[in-house]
Amino acid sequence: MFLPRRKSTVVPLVCFTALSLWYFNYLQPTVGLLLPSTQQQAASHRVASGQEPSAPNAPVSASIDGLYDPSAAVPKPSERYPVQSLIRLPAGPPHNIPKIQHSFGTETQKEKAEREQRLTAVKDSFVHSWEGYRKYAWKKDELAPIGGGHATTFGGWGATLVDSLDTLWMMGLIEDFEAAIEAIKEIDLSKTKLQLLNVFETTIRYLGGLLGAYDLSGGRYPILLDKAKEFGDFLYGAFDTPNRLPVTRWDWEAARKGAEQEASDVALLAEVGSLTLEFTRLAQLTHDDKYFDAVQRISDLLDQQQNKTTLPGLWPIIMDAKRGKFADVGYTLGGRADSAYEYLPKQHMLLGGLTQQYQKMYEATLTPITKHIFFRAMNPENEEILVSGSVRVNENAGAIVPDFTAQHLGCFTGGMVGIGAKIFDRPDDLKTARRLVDGCIWVYDHTQTGIMPEISQMVPCKDDLCKWDEDWWLRTVGINTDKTEEVFQSMTEVAKGRWVAENQRLPQGFSSIPDRKYILRPEAIESVFVFYRITGEKKYQDAAWRMFTAIERYTRTDIANAAIQDVTMTSPPKDDRMESFWLAETLKYFYAIFADPAVLSLDDYVL
Repeated sequence: MFLPRRKSTVVPLVCFTALSLWYFNYLQPTVGLLLPSTQQQAASHRVASGQEPSAPNAPVSASIDGLYDPSAAVPKPSERYPVQSLIRLPAGPPHNIPKIQHSFGTETQKEKAEREQRLTAVKDSFVHSWEGYRKYAWKKDELAPIGGGHATTFGGWGATLVDSLDTLWMMGLIEDFEAAIEAIKEIDLSKTKLQLLNVFETTIRYLGGLLGAYDLSGGRYPILLDKAKEFGDFLYGAFDTPNRLPVTRWDWEAARKGAEQEASDVALLAEVGSLTLEFTRLAQLTHDDKYFDAVQRISDLLDQQQNKTTLPGLWPIIMDAKRGKFADVGYTLGGRADSAYEYLPKQHMLLGGLTQQYQKMYEATLTPITKHIFFRAMNPENEEILVSGSVRVNENAGAIVPDFTAQHLGCFTGGMVGIGAKIFDRPDDLKTARRLVDGCIWVYDHTQTGIMPEISQMVPCKDDLCKWDEDWWLRTVGINTDKTEEVFQSMTEVAKGRWVAENQRLPQGFSSIPDRKYILRPEAIESVFVFYRITGEKKYQDAAWRMFTAIERYTRTDIANAAIQDVTMTSPPKDDRMESFWLAETLKYFYAIFADPAVLSLDDYVL
């Protein structure tokens, strides 16, 4: 999702997890939306669509055909726990936020030809999958890319269609974009086959998708904002609890009928803490502070509790949202926690730096993250790479127990740290960001398919020198194996490790691969794109190309692209699943890294 980046000269923002485009040139939330300068606005539209803009942003209240009335879409019960005093969007002139993007020079004709050839290949891949979706799963949540069926996974309102809008616009596929706009008119939030809705997923895929497309298209399709407001009002009902924290798995039908509800006592950090950007941008565009109030209460709780957890500075994976407490002992920047951390620097930019809260919270996480979560992985090339792992706190023993697990989801960290280094003037953090990005690239490059698995365990360095030691690697593999057959009893740990590595297809440096799937995830290419734009180093474009060609080779089907079951097999079986983020995020980042650097400039958009 893309959001406009609010700064003193006009800009936009993009969210990693949803990847819809929002324009960040918003200045006075209590007064109105300030569009980019005429020159910037025209340039943005030429880049995104290949066309000159025909009109400035339309009024917020307008609709595409004059017939759509979002206020009548879903009946709304009266609130049981209305807000007594709204937290309002911060007002005032936005602060200067340092530039992020590298100043690119003029490329040679050879470099341009190579870049454009790669760009075309990525667009062709998108068109292939999009056409498969249109033919076999139009208006459905997900396409089954092998059998040609479809799945209802996120409400049944066309998750792939809505989530992909900004990519369509960015690639200049305007006819498809407008066909999707027509389909969006038919979304009826009073109808879904799902009893429980995931509020986080609904927010990032639908609300984020609509807002991103509205901003990127310059407000020329007001129904996008109308529908975004409809989704926002719908989801706002999940916050109607005694402490105003949201019900994350929400029985929306019971709520609509007036049933009392409360937040869960077992909730995931990411699902509670990753609603900020979408609701804030909706508040900015509609000038309705209730949306900002809803998420700012969550941020205030995170702020208050940040140094009271079992690992001060970080929040655990599980929280008691019912009581507003954090008592769990597991910590990660991977799945179930990731975007709660990722959103901190982005929210700072979206708010134009008018509050220092998000910078303070972000910087408070870095010391414990760097000390306990990031680890250096031993590898045969002796490259200085970092991996984002996990820890558990043993309160009885007063110990922090590391888990040297690399998650594909955790690959967003390189981009996050890189952006934080630039906007918060922390130049030393760029070295950390580089090592994190290089770590994910390394994992891609060293599997049999050239694709990173969902979850893998790496061998940490045994000392500060971190020189490759094959016996140390094999011993670690042998110790970690759960094999108990009698033949293993007489083996040394090294011999056991060698047998396991050969029979389980473990590349050197991996101690195990608990989850060998690749489900078309975007996190690694997100960070590679961001770091390329920060440094201008072509090697990151080349790494992206290796990643793309590998993914295209092993996931492409006659209909679209599919998840694969095992990245360590040379002919991996496919799963009949294509999540919306393949079109909405993964291919968007692959496209953007080969586009002209003016496209989605990090100084114009927050990704």
